Amino acid sequence: MERIVKIFSIIILFLGFMSPAMADDIGMLTTPTNVSFEDCTKSYNIPADKLYFLTLNSITANRFETKELQSKTGYILFKAAGKEFLATVAYYGPNKSILKITPANNNYYFAPGIVLNIFRYIDLYMDEQITEIPKY
Repeated sequence: MERIVKIFSIIILFLGFMSPAMADDIGMLTTPTNVSFEDCTKSYNIPADKLYFLTLNSITANRFETKELQSKTGYILFKAAGKEFLATVAYYGPNKSILKITPANNNYYFAPGIVLNIFRYIDLYMDEQITEIPKY
């Protein structure tokens, strides 16, 4: 019986040491690091107006604070984790557009999850149809 308790305690101790190494990428996404400019830009095979609305929905879904938006020029200024970011949607072709998310202060030391979560949301919902809400 004593041998089983020792083995069990060793296993628990081993799992306790391994749990940080086995953690998923949540810690990596929330820990500030130097993010490259290439990781902040992504092209999509959808029209620019649809990408703009998906970006706005993604910012709202991630509970980031929208500070300013301009649909004609295609930019959204938002605040996440105490920093301001600028999301810019650019027309690249009939069914091609580019999304660039950059920090407003040009300091690329931030949590990469801010940008990656927006890209993941767009990847997830880019095949959905956008429906217009009728005006009353």
